[in-house]
Formats: sequence, C-alpha cells, structure tokens
Amino acid sequence: MAGNESKALADLQKVLDITRVMVATVDLRDLLELIIDRSMELLDAERASVFLYEEETNELVSIVAAGSGEIRFPADRGLAGAAAQGKATINVSDAYNDDRFDSTTDHKSGFRTRNILSMPLCDHQGGLVGVLQVLNKRGGDFSGSDVNLAETLSAQAGVALQRAKLIEHYVAKQEMQRAMEIAREIQRALLPDGPPLITGFDIAGFSESADDTGGDTFDFLQLQDGRWMLAVADASGHGIGPALVIAQTRAMLRAIGMQGHDVPSILATANNLLCRDLRGRFVTCFLGMVDEITGGMTYASAGHGPLLFYDYQQDEFDELPATGLPMGVMEEADYEQVVARQFESGDFAAITTDGFFEAENVDGEMFGMARLRDLLRDNRDLPAVDMIAELCKATEEFTRGMKQADDLTVIIIKKA
Repeated sequence: MAGNESKALADLQKVLDITRVMVATVDLRDLLELIIDRSMELLDAERASVFLYEEETNELVSIVAAGSGEIRFPADRGLAGAAAQGKATINVSDAYNDDRFDSTTDHKSGFRTRNILSMPLCDHQGGLVGVLQVLNKRGGDFSGSDVNLAETLSAQAGVALQRAKLIEHYVAKQEMQRAMEIAREIQRALLPDGPPLITGFDIAGFSESADDTGGDTFDFLQLQDGRWMLAVADASGHGIGPALVIAQTRAMLRAIGMQGHDVPSILATANNLLCRDLRGRFVTCFLGMVDEITGGMTYASAGHGPLLFYDYQQDEFDELPATGLPMGVMEEADYEQVVARQFESGDFAAITTDGFFEAENVDGEMFGMARLRDLLRDNRDLPAVDMIAELCKATEEFTRGMKQADDLTVIIIKKA
C-alpha cells in the first residue's frame, strides 16, 4: 500500500512539474511538443498527438504529432471526435475492435495502434480546445490510475493551450497591423506630392481609404511632350487586395503613358494586361490629357462615371457617363471614344469615386449627385484644394455617426 501511495505522489509531482513548464511556455508549437513528449513519458506510451479544435471549420487538426505529420479531420470523426463531442475521456484497450477507431493514419504510416487513450482538452470555462491522444501503453493497457493522471494533465494542458493560442493570435494581429501600416505608408507615398504646375490651371487631388489600405488612387504625370496625364482609378472592393491591384494599375498607366501613347492606347494596353492578371476584379479609370498651350483636355473613361463638368458662365453642369468598359473585364475592349473638352475661366471638372455620392448617413440616405453638384457650385470660386476640403467636410458631416464605408478619391481640374 505504501508503495502505491509513493508512486501516486511521484506521479502527481511529475504532473506538477509538467504544469510549471507549461505555464512558462508561450509559443504554441513548443507547448504542443512539450505536451506530447511529457504525456508519453508520464504514461509510458509509444506515441501521442494533440489535435487542436478549429471552431470555424469544426475540425480537429494536429500541428505536431509524435511519429506523424499534420492530420486534419471533422471534429465528430474517430475516437478523438468522440472524446471531443462528449467532452469525456475514452479508454480503448483494443483499437481495431472499436467501431469508432479510424485506422486511416495507421494504414498510411505503417504504425499499429493497440490501445488508445483520448482526452478532451478544455479551457477554464469548459470550452473545447482540442483532444490529447496517447497510444500504445508499453507492457499492457492504460489503467485507471493512468486515466486519472491523463485527465489531470489534460485539465492543465487545455488551459495552457488556450492561453498560448490567445497570445499567438494577439502577436499575429499585431504583426498584421504593422504590415498594414507599412502597406498604407507605401500606398500614400504613391500619391502625388503636390498639384501639377500647369499654366492657366488650378488642379488638386485627394484620396482617403476606408481601411488601412484602399482600392482608389489618383495621379498626375507630366509626359515628354509637355502634356500632363491625369488619372483617377478605382479597383472593385477596398482593402489589401484592391490596393495591390490599384498600385499595379498606376504603374501600368505611367509606364505606357511615358512611351508617348495616346489615351485610347494607354487604356487598351493596360486593360489587356489587367485581364490576364485579375480574377473577378475590375478597375474603373478616368484618364485625361491636359494641354496648357490649348487650355483643353482630352479624356476617356473606362467605366468611371458620372463625370461632372461645370460651365461657369452658364452656371450649368454636364453630368457625363463613362466612354468604355471598366478595365480587366474583357480583353480587346474598345476605348477609341475620346472626348475633347475646352475650359474657360472658372470652368472645372470634378472627377470623384463613388465613395462620395454613395456615402450614407445614419438614416440610410445617400449623399447623392444632386448634393455633390450643389456643394461644388456653392464653392466654385474657391481654389481647387479648398473646394475639395469643403467636399470632404460636407461628406463627413453628412455621414457623422457612420463608419466610412468606401474609399474617397477626387481630383478637380479648374481653369484659372
């Protein structure tokens, strides 16, 4: 009797020692390896595995396992699934005589499972974290005292694993946030440093993404013949995916434009290239060429609209549609329709993305084109940069109490 009590105390001390090490281990993979190694040592077994529970997919998955690679399966399959569903220990002395046993892994690895002990791993609130399985007790079957030891270890391991998963999630979130901040900095650096200096014109631009990164951009680029290429582009969606697409689009437009191509050729070439890369995405793009000698602009619009042109003398707006398909939709799309626009003093064009006029207030009402036109008319005598500031201010006041739902981008091209 004294010998049994001495062994029980020694085993309990082992569990306490393992618990202390688990508490000090914060890396999830290291903790999994620790639980596997120490459970085999504690229970004198040949193999062990820890299956973590993934609630999103309702699967059990092993990241590391003694004698095996990663294993993934539904959380209601096999003995591990039975332990997970019932949140109770299962002790099977003859695995191949139990209908719940899944021998797939044995057949793949050549290992032969004789007996198996499956314990649910739960957090401090009883939520399922995973399952610990210990296989092939050396010299016999798993005894009642083995079950008690395993359950004691499992209770500590479940809490330790939940803590390690939370820490891992927090670290991953911090790393992702830092990566998004870097991506935002890079994207902001791709915007023009300032307005283009074009004699007789007052031009300004603005872009603000709804997330850390966005799918909108605007650009000003002086070409070798002296003309200025102006662009506003909007990739479908917002976030990191569209941000990558829009950076690619900007680079294409610049590279093609610097080769001396005209507006239709630039859009057509960029479109064909994007069609080869994009899957289920598209890019709308306004592309204009401003000539300070003639005081005019030629443009085409790949799915980007409506476009607002204001005649100062007539106090009238022209609200014009796009002239072609968005880029990335269909190869060899036609962008030959080019519009020539002459500006007189006070005339301006306002090229916005839909984030402005589709912005909603708390009642679900949209900012709308009529409000956009009125706002621009009321501020028509201001410099272009101040017109944009008033537009942004009005949009912010209109949507107060609502999270910015879409990227906001605008350029104003005004004749001085």
